[in-house]
Amino acid sequence: MGELKSAPVAELASKNRVTAEDVVMLRREVFGDGVVTRSEAEALFALDAIKGDKCAEWPGFFIEAITDFIVHQEKPVGYISQDNADWLVRAISRDGMVDSLTELELLVHVLEKAKSSPNGLCAYALEQVAHAVIHGKGPLMHGGKLVPGLFAKAEVELLRRILYAYGGDGNIAITRVEAEVLFKINERIAAANNDPSWNDLFVKAIANYVMCSAGYEAPMRDVALRQDAFLEQADPEIGGFFGRMVSGGLAGIMEAYRAPGDIESEWESKNKAAEALARRAETIDAGEAKWLAERIGSDRPLHENERALLTLIKHASPEIHPALKPLIDKVA
Repeated sequence: MGELKSAPVAELASKNRVTAEDVVMLRREVFGDGVVTRSEAEALFALDAIKGDKCAEWPGFFIEAITDFIVHQEKPVGYISQDNADWLVRAISRDGMVDSLTELELLVHVLEKAKSSPNGLCAYALEQVAHAVIHGKGPLMHGGKLVPGLFAKAEVELLRRILYAYGGDGNIAITRVEAEVLFKINERIAAANNDPSWNDLFVKAIANYVMCSAGYEAPMRDVALRQDAFLEQADPEIGGFFGRMVSGGLAGIMEAYRAPGDIESEWESKNKAAEALARRAETIDAGEAKWLAERIGSDRPLHENERALLTLIKHASPEIHPALKPLIDKVA
């Protein structure tokens, strides 16, 4: 079929609504030849922008079609080009913010389906959640369920989905850009009555970034960032939660960087070599130590999740870099 005909699109736009029957017609037009083109994708974005009613079938079709174009229509299949990533951000952005929940779900779905994507696309997705939680802006605010200034479990799980997705098919450690966004969020909401899953995710993600920068082999993100089962029964009181995390849960976190039972022996063998390199280096990289010290700061009391993070680093690094020593001393 080649291209989505302009007449049906114009007709749907003029009547200012999309029905289930319309979606059946659009699906036939778009997927008829097995190829979703950029012009077809742009036409679908034009329809998504109409203010009238759209049927329950519309979001799923829209997300499927746009994802197919971005992820599967350029070789190598599954790898998002910078050009397509830039196009997607332009298409869903209004003053730097994603415009709707459907488009936010599209962004996350694209990351989940891709084998690899530009670093900036993941950071952009994380920023959308950060804007909503910190400033009370963006599509997550629709419906009035999100309370600005704190993290509920649903928002943490959305962040976890984004971080899992960017890991792709490889053992990709948390990046500096991702860690920066997570610290920005934590600076604003760490003292709030957040769901305990936020502290769990924050500690594990930042530890993953710092430890892998020090030479540890990166485990799969779903291993490094998964929520432990005991957290489901965690005491809502944050201090009690972290008391258990650093006393009983610390060994489990460290194990993910040594010899996790659900990773094949080849991974374990490679990781032992990386540990040897880390021991020879005998310290977390100076640049990462300085970065972490600047993000936490030494002129205020530690947040509980920062205390847990520093405790983990203290146990992981044979020798503490001078830039971190004043902070480590606080948890001695």
